[in-house]
Amino acid sequence: MTLLKPPGLRPGDTIGFFSPSSAATAWAPNRFARAKAYLAAQGFELKAGSLTGERDHWRSGSIAARAEELNGLIRDPEVRAIMSVIGGSNSNSLLPYLDYEALKRDPKIIIGYSDVTALLLGIHARTGLVTFYGPALVASFGELSPLVDETLAGFNQICQAGGAAVPHTVPTPTQWTDERLDWEQQTRAKQCLPNRLISVGSGRVRGRLIGGNLNTLAGIWGSPYMPPIARGDILLLEDSLHLAETVERSFARLKLCGVFDRIGALVLGKHELFDSQGSGRRPLDILLEVVGEPTFPILAEYDCAHTHPMLTLPLGIEAELDLDAQSLTLCESWLGE
Repeated sequence: MTLLKPPGLRPGDTIGFFSPSSAATAWAPNRFARAKAYLAAQGFELKAGSLTGERDHWRSGSIAARAEELNGLIRDPEVRAIMSVIGGSNSNSLLPYLDYEALKRDPKIIIGYSDVTALLLGIHARTGLVTFYGPALVASFGELSPLVDETLAGFNQICQAGGAAVPHTVPTPTQWTDERLDWEQQTRAKQCLPNRLISVGSGRVRGRLIGGNLNTLAGIWGSPYMPPIARGDILLLEDSLHLAETVERSFARLKLCGVFDRIGALVLGKHELFDSQGSGRRPLDILLEVVGEPTFPILAEYDCAHTHPMLTLPLGIEAELDLDAQSLTLCESWLGE
């Protein structure tokens, strides 16, 4: 399938936001308001999806209502980027009902992370559109400075017209955090730790960058909305708030499906507040146990994850992973005209 590349954002462009699963605009109104004000101050117009402020128990609305909210933004010619407010657990329910033809006619930036992996990969599989694993409105842009400013810098480099030139080596943050603070009561910046990436293997690998949230992949695996993992791909995986036993199961599923026999390299994101269940092991330790002796290199503790700051990565384009420099370089343009 030919890659479809959305135009980059320009000053004054409209970003539409939507709630494909969790109702963060309803249960985190203070953080939501802060996020809106922050992005508006950068010169963007914001357009609220139809479920803004709504809540239906575990979700923002019915499957039909959530699909219609997203379709409304897809069909709106003024909206040049569509950003999720947060993830959740049920974005995959929307996939049969989206207007893929409208998105082909008017490609636009689709961005989010976590459970929104289902939409990013599903849209890419059905249209060829480059989608963006990156910040969500409430979860990311509701954070306080200086971390939110670093997340914004990465977003601007990738999503704005005239941003980063190709090839672009994605900068590694010097610090990070997964400190948990009450979103509605937060008044201070989170405490950070020095950043340290981990390489398993050496050299450089070039391939298609694809992937997203490890747990969410199970909800689209084996469906027409899951892009096949091809030989030589650079696979991005990250997750959040899980037990060691859950992470082992998720890695084992990929092994059983032959994914680790095909990929050229793996980028493993930081795992927010990982629960080792007393083992002291990290997700990388569990991955290596599941895989055995890996035939592909791994760059672990990468910053495209639930932690802050968050990098923005285009999915579906050619990239190069340098294990010695511990860097990821985007080798192909990801924006169109």
